[in-house]
Amino acid sequence: MLGQSTFGLSMWLLKWFPVQWVDRFLLLISWFMLGNTARLGLKRPNTGPLELKSETGKTPVLDVGTLSKIKSGDIKVKRAVTKFLGKRVEFIDGQTETFDAVVLATGYKSNVPLWLKETEMFSEKDGLPRKPFPNGWKGEKGLYAVGFTRRGLMGASLDATRIAQDIEICWRRTETYQHIINGASPF
Repeated sequence: MLGQSTFGLSMWLLKWFPVQWVDRFLLLISWFMLGNTARLGLKRPNTGPLELKSETGKTPVLDVGTLSKIKSGDIKVKRAVTKFLGKRVEFIDGQTETFDAVVLATGYKSNVPLWLKETEMFSEKDGLPRKPFPNGWKGEKGLYAVGFTRRGLMGASLDATRIAQDIEICWRRTETYQHIINGASPF
């Protein structure tokens, strides 16, 4: 947007404005840039992109290359599938179409419980931190987690900042402890 990454622009605006104002601005600019996407079958959420990410963990993404293919008719947008009938697919509106292949995009799911043999920090059920945002970034014995907040790059950035600060605190404690052991004053 405006020659900037949407994420970068959002983070810059959030320094001065509340989420709701930034969302309204982003939606207004995207409407001017993209037009009414609802006429193409792409219904916009009722909430803004930052609020949507914060509340649901969903990131609204619209690839401009894909949008141009939708506008040209190379890609057709359809509502929900009700059933598969061999190579035919029936949609919620009752229409059916034939396809050679169907791509099922189910979203991201953590596989942490498969490889991390630790059950205090991460839930075995969904592989996400047991502590809710903003406290799920730190576990026991130096275990940290970045990007499990369901808040996209903004959440990962917050996690990474907190982790860096925690590592600095731990490092300073260790440095102070070493000074005391060696008989030197830490001050």
